[in-house]
Amino acid sequence: MSLHTQYLESFLRSQFYMLRMDGPLPLPYRHYIAIMAAARHQCSYLINMHVDEFLKTGGIAEWLNGLEYIPQRLKNLNEINKLLAHRPWLITKEHIQKLVKTGENNWSLPELVHAVVLLAQYHALASFVFGSGINPERDPDTSNGFRLIAVNKFCVCDLANDNNIENASLASSNFGIVDSLSELEALMERMKRLQEEKEEEEASQEEMATRFEKEKKESLLVVTGAFDDEMVSKSDVSRYIEDPGFGYKDFARRGEEHLPTFRAQDYTWENHGFSLVNRLYSDIGHLLDEKFRMVYNLTYNTMATHEDVDTTMLRRALFNYVHCMFGIRYDDYDYGEVNQLLERSLKVYIKTVTCYPEKTTKRMYDSYWRQFKHSEKVHVNLLLMEARMQAELLYALRAITRHLT
Repeated sequence: MSLHTQYLESFLRSQFYMLRMDGPLPLPYRHYIAIMAAARHQCSYLINMHVDEFLKTGGIAEWLNGLEYIPQRLKNLNEINKLLAHRPWLITKEHIQKLVKTGENNWSLPELVHAVVLLAQYHALASFVFGSGINPERDPDTSNGFRLIAVNKFCVCDLANDNNIENASLASSNFGIVDSLSELEALMERMKRLQEEKEEEEASQEEMATRFEKEKKESLLVVTGAFDDEMVSKSDVSRYIEDPGFGYKDFARRGEEHLPTFRAQDYTWENHGFSLVNRLYSDIGHLLDEKFRMVYNLTYNTMATHEDVDTTMLRRALFNYVHCMFGIRYDDYDYGEVNQLLERSLKVYIKTVTCYPEKTTKRMYDSYWRQFKHSEKVHVNLLLMEARMQAELLYALRAITRHLT
């Protein structure tokens, strides 16, 4: 993240506030919830970090033996953790009611909002961790059992060193530099053409709706391997998970009853989510809002070797494509742009990082935008992470709003 210092500052402010500052939840609870969230994606890197923090803040060591050792109150979060991580559109006000009305183990709304923000943050962070190649593997020779080593020759130390990874991935791929350059030129050309078409004529509302449905259905066809396999849980992670076989299923699955699309206009972050979250857990709304805006507007006006480029259209396509996979539609957005701007290998990468981060490979990372700098690809990961977090929050906060009304 330090490749993007403005964003990093914003990220650290919100992270510090959620984990360390005054808030509805006791400190050990916060770290345990982070562990539960990271475990949904088998993200041992985050789990180990928070196991240490949990103990440092006075957490009860026995809880680290697994879910059967924790208070019922925390156990009750399992369902919402699972749904938020994999199918947030299934969350209803009934899930919220169950949590806030369970007698002695009930959650107050401020506590629940704090928990939901942490769950969404750590699901999204798992996407960033795997997308950036930070994969620790168990190693019996180290004191805590873990060290950072390369998995699939995909190591954080290579990634942090811009030149090596670029040259290595270009040299080792079948595509010469010429191909990658023409890929870049083609993308620039498509952006320019879309901009011109936009200025000439607006698509009708019906046409825009049709294009969203088309994109949603096409996202079904973006397959990155046999995803319906049961997740094989690593033993050290599985103790923190209930129902390990539960994973992402496409929002727009064929043959199923159509789930209603979440029309972004009906429940927006700016007009609804922000004020609700801020009211129940003061100031977190401002910090999250700053982080979302920061990543959405972050630009250096460059694309690979080109300067003075307006990348707004590309950033918006990335953000909206993630929301599209979660069934969220913007009435004023032309989803035809997603198809024009995001080629197939990039879509495969986005879907994997967002929906099944633990399956991300270096090959996927290398296969899109071969001429772009590593820092630009990290920027993509930041956009995907924040878009995912916002999508989860919108579904959870909408359910809380319905519970309140």
